[in-house]
Amino acid sequence: MTTGEEFKNVEKLVKNNNDLLNISKPELVTEIHEQYLRAGADIIETNTFNGQWISQADYGLESWSFEINKQASILARRATDKVSQEPDKYGEVRMRLVAGAVGPTNRTASVSPKVEDPSFRNVSYMELVDAYKEQICALVVGGCHIIFIETIFDTLNARAAIYAYNEFFDECGLEKLPLIISGTIIDAAGRTLSGQNTEAFYISMMNAKPFCIGFNCALGAEQMYPFMQRLAKIAQCYVHAYPNAGLPNAMGGYDETPENFGKNLRKYATDGLVNMVGGCCGTTPNYIEALYEAVRGVQRRVDIPVSTNRMMLSGMSEFIFADHIRFINVGERCNIAGSLAFKKLITAGDFDKAVSVAKSQVELGAQILDFNLDDGMIDGKAAMTKFMRMALSDPDIASVPIMVDSSKFEVIEAGLQQCQGKCIVNSISLKEGPEEFLRRAKVVQAYGAAAVIMAFDETGQAVSFDDKVAICKRAYDLLMTIDFLPEDIIFDLNILTIATGMDEHNEYAKNFILASEEVRKQCPHVHISGGLSNLSFSFRGLNDFREAFHSVFLYHAIKYGMDMGIVNAGKLPVYDDVDPDLRKALEEVIWNQSDDNDHVTRLIAIAEKAKEELEAAKAGGTGAIKKKAVDEWRTKGVEDRLKHALIKGIVEFIEADTEEARQKYPRPLHVIEGPLMDGMSIVGDYFGSGKMFLPQVIMSARVMKKAVNYLTPFMEAEKAAANGGDTAAATEI
Repeated sequence: MTTGEEFKNVEKLVKNNNDLLNISKPELVTEIHEQYLRAGADIIETNTFNGQWISQADYGLESWSFEINKQASILARRATDKVSQEPDKYGEVRMRLVAGAVGPTNRTASVSPKVEDPSFRNVSYMELVDAYKEQICALVVGGCHIIFIETIFDTLNARAAIYAYNEFFDECGLEKLPLIISGTIIDAAGRTLSGQNTEAFYISMMNAKPFCIGFNCALGAEQMYPFMQRLAKIAQCYVHAYPNAGLPNAMGGYDETPENFGKNLRKYATDGLVNMVGGCCGTTPNYIEALYEAVRGVQRRVDIPVSTNRMMLSGMSEFIFADHIRFINVGERCNIAGSLAFKKLITAGDFDKAVSVAKSQVELGAQILDFNLDDGMIDGKAAMTKFMRMALSDPDIASVPIMVDSSKFEVIEAGLQQCQGKCIVNSISLKEGPEEFLRRAKVVQAYGAAAVIMAFDETGQAVSFDDKVAICKRAYDLLMTIDFLPEDIIFDLNILTIATGMDEHNEYAKNFILASEEVRKQCPHVHISGGLSNLSFSFRGLNDFREAFHSVFLYHAIKYGMDMGIVNAGKLPVYDDVDPDLRKALEEVIWNQSDDNDHVTRLIAIAEKAKEELEAAKAGGTGAIKKKAVDEWRTKGVEDRLKHALIKGIVEFIEADTEEARQKYPRPLHVIEGPLMDGMSIVGDYFGSGKMFLPQVIMSARVMKKAVNYLTPFMEAEKAAANGGDTAAATEI
């Protein structure tokens, strides 16, 4: 036991180190705990918000961290044990509990403190894990009932705390204490300081399987209400809220009365949003007493969502798989193996330009970004760490989920330690046997990620239909033994090169397509993916030809269950726009079936002709083929041109064509309701039938938006001239 005398000679100033009061003023801490308990609190938190050694280092007391947390837990437990024996004002005796408070630290793992260097961090993921694990251990030794990760402003910090929580209990062999997680949102958009919205925050925390999740601090109950509504709709566990006593005034105090505080939180309870309520900044014991009276007897939240077996991923925003999205495209251009230009940037150390590649992929409609920095000439872990930190500093890139891709598992782990959202790991397999496969799968679980599972086992890569199905079913059954979420499993069935001239390769595409259907039957809720570039590798150099190949393959593969793929999203042509003769030849090769059984030879001949035309065009230097194609659609009527621009996502001429249409139609609104909506209707039909993919639809929407924006001033002028007459409203796409 200490009286605090030991801290007189500490070199750093210890003023405002409230956690130190657990040692220097234990009787004061115990008295405060008892006041809140007698006011009606069922759970009190330990006085350890800054108890881990990272925060205590500011006071030069990092070596005291364990003792601070242990004593805090002992004091809180002493208070709850005492008050649990006392009848409350209604004569009831009930058990009170201690929540070991694990605060956010005074550092952020997702944001650089140096404006000039977005790759810099003043704390690493594993440093956070070490600090949190020591703190959790001390809180458990002191006797707490619950571990409470709270006031999360950076989800990556919280992910490290969850990792530490799981690792501690796994290592010590104790039964896990219930885990409560509480984030904090800082603005009217409902985002954390590190940028995540409500749904993305929950998805990032799902792997912890918390007893309860919610929000605290930052906002008052009135401001927090809409975000609690959103959380209650998605959270598959209990939900809590303990806001501040309103917003702080100019002096940093809180003006909301206890009665209003209780009234505002009673609405949370009566509306079925929460299972627990409490108070944060400004809420003295009289606030808790008023809250206890306000919610006493109110039915707690019972409408708790159950799993829909939909994959849920997140960046700064959520990405939830839905039936209407038939195919998810993974942007491939940040993969050294798939992009020579990206490889040159990374090997040259030009990370700024490399980040711009990722940004352009998002702009082109990539819903997930694949990051692969495997190369024998670079340090994969260092490169992955730096690139991800820089890339995720851009809000557009950080908004989408990341696929961390490497053949080296230590590089994958380095990438996972940089991402606050729920990622995808690419990949793990049975190549090294079931024990290593399950070990890596458990690591993926620990980071809260989904996983690509390659159709690969100890004997090699699956080629035949039977091998693809058998390996995937074996992997699936193994993953079920560790409760890996089936919807977080993505099987890569190996898209292999066809039309090589070797007969044994001719069935590869057909095997993939048919196996996709069978794997999804035998392994419920999984997803099927693949890298398209392999399919057409025999025709490298013929980019347009290869993209047509990919488009036709996807059209068929999606019907049989392929719902994800690593593609160059901005380059895929619309299925119906592929030349009919070429499309027929491609389909014969993909299905390895034709009337004369000479389909491979026929496709190779078409490719040879395309190569000759390409070389002739290059030699001429005129770009004649492309110019001819552009000129042809430009000669059509304005309605056809508008439709063509929308379907193709061509923005270059849209304002001029929209103006021409405006001159032709009586009112600008008629241009929207006529040719523009006609074009978008075709886009919708193509998307619904699998002939277009989301990136192409996004490009179409941008063209539509530009046309509508052009027409808006004319519609506003028309409205003003009418002076109260009919109002025309245009919806922004």
